[in-house]
Amino acid sequence: MKKAFFFFSVLLILFSFTKEKHPYHVGSVEINYNQKSKTFEVTGRFFLDDLENGLNNKYGKSLHFDDPKFKTQLNEVLKNYCSEYFKLKANNKFLNVNFVGYEEDHESVNVYLESEKVENPKKVEAAVSFLYNLFDDQLNIVHIIVNGERKSEKLIYPNRYLFQQF
Repeated sequence: MKKAFFFFSVLLILFSFTKEKHPYHVGSVEINYNQKSKTFEVTGRFFLDDLENGLNNKYGKSLHFDDPKFKTQLNEVLKNYCSEYFKLKANNKFLNVNFVGYEEDHESVNVYLESEKVENPKKVEAAVSFLYNLFDDQLNIVHIIVNGERKSEKLIYPNRYLFQQF
């Protein structure tokens, strides 16, 4: 997780010094199995302007992350967006994934999700297509962590599926 967030943070810093839009469309998704709660805790991190444009394009709205008056609407559209663009399976069973909330950083947005309980996941499958509705060069770096074992994969549009054995 530290390497992914470091990589993503470096990209954000590099692109924050220019007034032009960043030339790369990249996000990261960490799917971390929590032994205590028996759930997957999911954190997606995306450029603020990309996610804002993706939501506005998808829902035909004009929402802005940096304006508190849109917080309720953003929670609602993010919940819908995540349920459409993120699916999770463990041990060949689809898991219900709930939207927990989001946090804004200066240049990025962290989106938080949590799955229903699952015992001892051995095979984890995910469909991750965040921002594919906006960019045909979107790259999502996905990390799956189970019992401290991390497996990572790059998903480049249109590829959205991955699975890992633990």
